[in-house]
Amino acid sequence: MPYNPIFHHRRSIRLKGYDYSQAGLYFVTICCQDKICRFGKIEKGEMVLNESGQIAYNKWVMLPERYSYVTLDVFQIMPNHIHGIIALNATAVGATLAVALNNGMNIANRATARVAPTIGNMVGAYKLSIMNKCLEIYKSQNECMGNCGNAIITNTSSVTNNHIKIFPVIYNQ
Repeated sequence: MPYNPIFHHRRSIRLKGYDYSQAGLYFVTICCQDKICRFGKIEKGEMVLNESGQIAYNKWVMLPERYSYVTLDVFQIMPNHIHGIIALNATAVGATLAVALNNGMNIANRATARVAPTIGNMVGAYKLSIMNKCLEIYKSQNECMGNCGNAIITNTSSVTNNHIKIFPVIYNQ
C-alpha cells in the first residue's frame, strides 16, 4: 500500500516545544515490537530475565557511563517492556556547545554545534545497543544457518523417511 498520511502516521506523545534535553526526571516506557515477550517471564510474582533480558539490564545500568549527566532511578524490566525513571542532571561544562555567532568569521572557522542528547536520543541509542548485542549473540549461535545444505532427490529409493527420522539419534555422534 502506498504512503497515505491519513493511515500512516504516528502522533507524537511528546509536549510540543518542550526541550527533552533539559535537566529533570523522565518516566520512560520502552515496548518490544508486537508486544513479544523477549526479556524473560514472570514466575511466582518475580521477573526472571532470559539472555536478552540480561542484556537489556546490563545496557540500562551502563547508561550513566555513556551519558555522564544521567542518573538512574527505579526501573523494571518486564517480559515485553521496560519501565524506568531517568534523571538528567545539569550538563557538564562543554556538554553543549552553541554555534558561535558569525562575527565576520569565515563559516568554516565557526564552532561546530553539538547539542546534548534528548531522552529520545538516549532511548533510541539504548534500544539499538540491545538489538545489536542480541543480534551478535544470535548470529554466533546460528552460524550454520547461513550455509545450509540442500539436494535434489533424483532417486526416491536413496532417501527414505527413516533417514530423516534417525537424525536426532545420530546427532551427537
